[in-house]
Amino acid sequence: MKIAQVAPLDERVPPHCYGGTERIVSYLTEELVSQGQDVTLFASGDSLTRARLIAPCEHSLRLDSHCKIPLLPHLFQLDQVLQNAGAFDVIHFHTSFTHFPFARRLGRPHVTTVHGRLDLPELFQFFVEFAEVPVVSISNSQRRPLPPINWRGTIYHGLPSKLYNVSTSEGTYLAFLGRVSPEKRLDRAIEIAKRANMKIKIAAKVDPTDNHYMETTIRPLLDHPLVEFIGEIDEEKKQEFLGNAYALLFPIDWMEPFGLVMIEAMACGTPTIAFRCGSVPEIIDPGVTGFIVENIESAVKALEQVPGFDRMRCRETFEARFSAQRMATDYLRIYESCIGAKRRARPTMARPKERACPTPSIGL
Repeated sequence: MKIAQVAPLDERVPPHCYGGTERIVSYLTEELVSQGQDVTLFASGDSLTRARLIAPCEHSLRLDSHCKIPLLPHLFQLDQVLQNAGAFDVIHFHTSFTHFPFARRLGRPHVTTVHGRLDLPELFQFFVEFAEVPVVSISNSQRRPLPPINWRGTIYHGLPSKLYNVSTSEGTYLAFLGRVSPEKRLDRAIEIAKRANMKIKIAAKVDPTDNHYMETTIRPLLDHPLVEFIGEIDEEKKQEFLGNAYALLFPIDWMEPFGLVMIEAMACGTPTIAFRCGSVPEIIDPGVTGFIVENIESAVKALEQVPGFDRMRCRETFEARFSAQRMATDYLRIYESCIGAKRRARPTMARPKERACPTPSIGL
């Protein structure tokens, strides 16, 4: 099958450090290549892949200080996809929603994985307008705020099985990995560590939009002997960081679409203490891969159950549910269904929607 993967341009594929969507695009692309598929990746020029690479820009945009108008590389990328569309059996978009007006006129089978939150009110009307565009959710929770549009399925993220190794260490510290932002609730994680009298290590990035939150809410909490702020870490350091942790803290306060860090910890055999929000009940098997809690008090209580946690069973659950091989196989089924649906559809000209125009006034 000839498959196009269209990645965001903010980060390299795979990213140097933080970048959940680009990381998943990389894992999916490389696994599809391993399974013998003919894959073309549309991504930044510094991306690393065994697929054919078509790049609209030399470097990923977040780390390119010379890029002053980020919209332009994205428009260039979309044009590249449209020019090459006829060469593919299916086109898989991971680029939010900007391509929707073009996708409905593409003339080729396509599907979009929606990686972000969908609980924002303005998105409802947008998806109603483009209800025929085929989309995939990354959790069942993610799609609940939207109407019953053209969902082709829910496909959970997956990681390469050899990316992480299970650790037999019980760990000596609590871990927080991700972004410093209001919805990720690092303040909760620090409070849990203090109440449990345990060291917490924080490996997190700070986006420019969250600088104020970092300086006003989080910075004052870092001046404590139990708190160590490491900053953003790359893929190589995650094994040691997660594998040597007593537990991962995931005290979110929003409708998390997936939460990649939960399955990263799972692959290391490290339990996750997660608040019951968004996708958490779909990802965490209580007592097997972690513990789902309701508040800070129950999180502290859950830490007392970690000494009896079976890390090998946690790892086995990861292999069964969240491998890149399983993810790619699921997407191949989606691709086949989109190709089949396109073949069955009769080629008809889309009629423009009638819009009321104001009657011009004629001056006499």
